[in-house]
Amino acid sequence: MSDWKQRTQLVHGGIRRSQYNEVSEAIFLTQGFVYDTAESAEARFVETGPDEFIYARYGNPTVSMFEQRIALLEGAEDAFATASGMAAVNGALMSLVKAGDHVVSAKALFGSCLHILENILANLGVEVTFVDGPNLEEWRAAVRENTKVCFFESMSNPTLEVIDIAGVSEIAHSVGAMVVVDNVFSTPVFSNAIAQGADVVVYSATKHIDGQGRALGGVILGTEEYIRGPLETYMKHTGGSLSPFNAWVMLKGLETIDLRVRAQAASALKIAEALSGNDALLRMIYPGLKDHPQNALVNAQLDGVGGTVLSIDIKGGKEAAFKFLNALTIPVISNNLGDAKSIATHPATTTHQRLSDEQKDDLGIAPGLVRFSVGLEDVDDLIQDLTAALATSQA
Repeated sequence: MSDWKQRTQLVHGGIRRSQYNEVSEAIFLTQGFVYDTAESAEARFVETGPDEFIYARYGNPTVSMFEQRIALLEGAEDAFATASGMAAVNGALMSLVKAGDHVVSAKALFGSCLHILENILANLGVEVTFVDGPNLEEWRAAVRENTKVCFFESMSNPTLEVIDIAGVSEIAHSVGAMVVVDNVFSTPVFSNAIAQGADVVVYSATKHIDGQGRALGGVILGTEEYIRGPLETYMKHTGGSLSPFNAWVMLKGLETIDLRVRAQAASALKIAEALSGNDALLRMIYPGLKDHPQNALVNAQLDGVGGTVLSIDIKGGKEAAFKFLNALTIPVISNNLGDAKSIATHPATTTHQRLSDEQKDDLGIAPGLVRFSVGLEDVDDLIQDLTAALATSQA
């Protein structure tokens, strides 16, 4: 399977069939498994093979298929599927640190990620230093001998800063720290974070992997030693595992993710080019545009693809942003992304509302900022709708 091209892996990778040889992957909706004898039960709890399961919180055939398939896509040795993207972030961080350890993190993060770092880890005695993610000198100055983890979003939410995975990894590894990358905005199709130096990669499978707004899920990828060692120990005892049904949904999503995200990214670039310079905008933020501050890094790290999300800063602040959102007729207003439907969000009052005004200013989350996740609708329809809504925002 490792020799197959990406789209082939996305359809067939990790497949396991029952005795009925079904075409579509089976959903094993069971929480437990039967042992032939007491002796076989004892043996199973001592050491399990690839086709031996104990309890759905530890592993399940459907979940295992999803884990194996996305590990092939990511180029990772192994994967552990989780109940949500935040369960993946929490599991990756909590399995690697203890009281007295130090973490260095980019400051531009999703609100819940910030909560884990600022509150949960801090309350457990883990010190966290925040840095300007794209600035490698700040990473270099922040790491210490007791730094255990460097954490960042490879493309930040919602201001779309792109961080040099190889550069941060080199700095982190110089002090023996692990690099944990939240790779949602870059997607597993465009990014190859492990090959670029990351030790652990996390995804919210709720986003592009499902890609159709149906189910929550997440996944953590890394070496077999890490995944089946400290991570599995932490996850199976804290209960953040993925349900078999949701794993099946994610398997179906992986079959089409390459086709979907490539179409979405192509539309995102066309929209960004069409709206750039619009009189209603203070800023157009899209990493695929040549005037984006990290566009050269996008070319090197993501093969020039700017992703499926763009952000616009509308003149007139919150009032104008709300006029714009309420005037849209095709996109929906929601806080998800990576969906077949185009989705618009006002981060300052939703996903990042818990941040102080000072933090929002520091991160560039202005009152007029709208995050726009590009869907699979006709791009000309979207451009027409967005242009009309921007005109309404200034009326």
